[in-house]
Amino acid sequence: MQLSDFDFDLPQELIATRPVSPRSSARMLVARNGGIEDKIVRDLVDVLNPGDRLVINNTKVIPARLFGTRRRDTSQSGSGHAKIEVTLLEPTPTGTWRCLIKPLRKVNEGEIIHFTLEFYAELIAKSDGQAEISFNLSGADFDAALDEAGAMPLPPYIASKRAADDADKSDYQTVFAQHRGSVAAPTASLHFDDDLLTALRAHGVDFTQVTLHVGAGTFLPVKVDDITTHKMHAEIGEVSEQAAREIQATKDRGGRVIPVGTTALRLIETAASESGTIEPWSGATDIFIYPGFKFHVADGLMTNFHLPKSTLVMLVSALMGADRVKDIYKHAIENRYRFFSYGDSSFLIPDL
Repeated sequence: MQLSDFDFDLPQELIATRPVSPRSSARMLVARNGGIEDKIVRDLVDVLNPGDRLVINNTKVIPARLFGTRRRDTSQSGSGHAKIEVTLLEPTPTGTWRCLIKPLRKVNEGEIIHFTLEFYAELIAKSDGQAEISFNLSGADFDAALDEAGAMPLPPYIASKRAADDADKSDYQTVFAQHRGSVAAPTASLHFDDDLLTALRAHGVDFTQVTLHVGAGTFLPVKVDDITTHKMHAEIGEVSEQAAREIQATKDRGGRVIPVGTTALRLIETAASESGTIEPWSGATDIFIYPGFKFHVADGLMTNFHLPKSTLVMLVSALMGADRVKDIYKHAIENRYRFFSYGDSSFLIPDL
């Protein structure tokens, strides 16, 4: 299975840099029963059946992009001040943070980067293009300072077109967001708003929340030609006992379990990987889903449109079949669907 098998030409103008409003007015491609239908997200009420269960990732994106200044005593070598950009990647077990620093060469180990007068970090170590820093604040004080000083870590394909602004602090956060920890949004859930949730519940659709903290590794390109040798980044998550019980109950009574987003799908399939049935689970998952994967829990998927040659296109191809996905993406491009994090949605049910 070659990387080129998952490539396609995507016109740059189809990459969305802002979401539509209201959220549920985004377009939604529905692929089921061998066909393709063009709908909008609020049509989920007509697409889902009473008794179906949507599985939602309730992680919360932190404003992980910081802009600061390295201040150096002018008696030392080099200039006294340098503007520094820090993008947080993940916390370590010791309380420090792994991060990206630009420009990394401008900061030495032991030096301080100031983000505000009362919020700063020390560079502890740097290796392989990444860094480890220690902040002067922790707990609720750290969260408050980060919320004040940080910007949303927009995906590279949006950040290259425009800077993050105040609108992104709400636009790039789902209505389900509860548990801080992600540096990228579970973007399929960005299409939900209160009106849609009310309509779905009235229709008899059930919801289960799980947590997978999305890391920056979700944007890393696949660099091997033989995709079976690709190593996924690990992400921390949890399927609670209640969540597992709800999902299994839906399976037992014949309802469909539909993850909203690839993160929710990867998590519940991780939780079912050993026994074949959903179980409570917590830890780090690096599950890689590509064609040939056996699904134990997911009966379908609601997801946005993904990057060519990405692990997410491979996941969708595993669920739907590679040829079917090529037809779906061809239709999406020809019909001008908007792609990626702020783009339109798809609702995918594998053909029997």
